[in-house]
Amino acid sequence: MSNSELMKNGSLSLCTEFTLVAFSSLAELQLVLFVVFLVLYLFTVGGNLTIICVIWTTPSLHTPMYFFLANLSFLEMCYISSVVPQMLVHLLVQLKTISVAGCAAQMYVFTILGLTECCLLATMAYDRFVAICYPLHYTLWMDPSVCLKLAGASWMTGILVESAQTTWIFTLPFCGAGTIQHFFCDIMPVVKLACVDTSQNEMVIFIISLIFIMSPCLFILCSYVRIILTILKMPSAAGRHKAFSTCSSHILVVSLFYGTALFTYLQPKSSHTPDTDKVTALMYTVVTPALNPVIYTLRNKEVKEAFQKVTQRKLHRQID
Repeated sequence: MSNSELMKNGSLSLCTEFTLVAFSSLAELQLVLFVVFLVLYLFTVGGNLTIICVIWTTPSLHTPMYFFLANLSFLEMCYISSVVPQMLVHLLVQLKTISVAGCAAQMYVFTILGLTECCLLATMAYDRFVAICYPLHYTLWMDPSVCLKLAGASWMTGILVESAQTTWIFTLPFCGAGTIQHFFCDIMPVVKLACVDTSQNEMVIFIISLIFIMSPCLFILCSYVRIILTILKMPSAAGRHKAFSTCSSHILVVSLFYGTALFTYLQPKSSHTPDTDKVTALMYTVVTPALNPVIYTLRNKEVKEAFQKVTQRKLHRQID
């Protein structure tokens, strides 16, 4: 008998809390995983905070590209903080429970930040497109007010779309054991716990994901097609190298983020398994945010030089 039939018969009671399976099957590695994820979390927060401080204190980096990078770094800190602290706690305790309200709050924050990042990466691609394809119009088309509007639009899109979707998901009745086969309250593992037929819900979620993940992705692809064509027409090798270098970090970040997001949210339902969902989720919730500071400091000459100058100033102050 299905959950919906049991619900109608009154055999199942509504859940007041969920149990996250997390990494329970790796009981002997819980402490090791705790240390690994704690180090990655501290490194991610520290690295992104460093990027924000370097941009804030370096006047030469007060440009649209670095304004959006500072936004991305702030977003990444919030993104990883919406998942990892709770995961760390659950690695140390036997009872890995979360209230339905707590689960909803986590999903609100996580999904809003995820969609906002999609839009922000598209905005960053537009910034590079204007800078390389229309350099004479760059200061006019990307003035501070435009940058604020583009960043604000990214955040508003994430908030409006994902607030509506998450609210709709949590209008579903949840019953039974309330066991989530995941380490956080991701969309599909939670929807699977509903006591009613969720095929229509899953279809709507898929369509929303298709529209709001693929649209920014396609915009980024189109932008970079134009960028590459423009760069290839540049007469000097030095000019081509400089133009490519300003885009390489962003391309890497986009590839990491969208590669895992597309694999997770656009694959067929039959392909979803708890183990593959956990692995791919670790990629976009932990690994990608941890790699972003590395990518933007090691591959970006201006950020690297600014970081060295800030470090030297601090050393001189300590010596004085």
